[in-house]
Amino acid sequence: MKKGANKQGIFKSRYAGGFLALILIMLFTQACGSTAQQTASTGAAPAASTAVKGPTTLNYGYIGTSKLNFPGGAEGWGFYKGIFQEELKKYGITEVKLTAFPNGPDLSESLISGRLDVGSLGDTPAILSRSTGAKTRFITQGSISSIGYLIGKKNGPQTLTELKGKTVSTQKGSFHHRYLAGLLKESNITDVKIVHMLRVDAEAALARGEIDAMTNTDVFALKQIEQGYTLIDDATKHPNLLGTSATVVSEDYLSKKTDFPKIWNEIRLKALNDLKAKPDEYYKFLAELNNSTPELMKKVTPISSIKDVPFTDEGIKLLEGTKKFLVDEKLAEKDFDLNQWILK
Repeated sequence: MKKGANKQGIFKSRYAGGFLALILIMLFTQACGSTAQQTASTGAAPAASTAVKGPTTLNYGYIGTSKLNFPGGAEGWGFYKGIFQEELKKYGITEVKLTAFPNGPDLSESLISGRLDVGSLGDTPAILSRSTGAKTRFITQGSISSIGYLIGKKNGPQTLTELKGKTVSTQKGSFHHRYLAGLLKESNITDVKIVHMLRVDAEAALARGEIDAMTNTDVFALKQIEQGYTLIDDATKHPNLLGTSATVVSEDYLSKKTDFPKIWNEIRLKALNDLKAKPDEYYKFLAELNNSTPELMKKVTPISSIKDVPFTDEGIKLLEGTKKFLVDEKLAEKDFDLNQWILK
């Protein structure tokens, strides 16, 4: 009898212990559920949980070709040093594909078609694309002082008035085109034949004397001047004709990665601070990109020209002027509200 009682006591003890364990498990599960509900209702989810939402690949386009396959500026430095790639992984973007384009209109076409998610280009092609209804948003204006140059052939026209009846090449739909059109209008020169050529083709045509002048930028223009070509004009004499840069993202990508603009600009600032700490290395990088020298790159694209904020009042004013000119001259298909395009 005593032995049976012991067995019964052991059974009751085990049953009670199991029942208590079950209650504890249920209470723990309920507590976790309450915490999850509270987190969802307050929006206080950990950064890591929201970071992995959306696409894992980023297709980025830029203007310019080089053996390094990087752009310049904070973006180029950030990709070159792996800063963008490493930081984007924290937000679930594990693969970044960079694609170079010869000019802005070609890049815009790839954005519209969905082959790109994000692109950095000149303000003119970005505006022209948006005017056709392209579903993009403007998230960064990294520079606001792009200088256009008008270069004449050797022993050719020396002044703007001498361009009357002459042939001038430019990259239609690009910043080059906006600078040339604005320059001719300001000078009241209408009798000029404007033809479309990419930079490399135009440089060769100018050397052969097949065209009388061409638009150019950066070190490429300075090299021509050093080689004896004529500097007819440049945008430093016309501040309203300076170009600005535009980083735009497709609305489709934004719908899947709504926090992308904030992510992009935070990483860009980190890359900018990094290159500011290594100026000699940065200018050496630019020189390799442009087949030039660090000294020339310091003169053409100084670090001080790179903006550390997505937008500035000065930059927006230039953007408004460019859009108005393109609309007034009927180069843009239709007008649109910049405030609905810019995403701050």
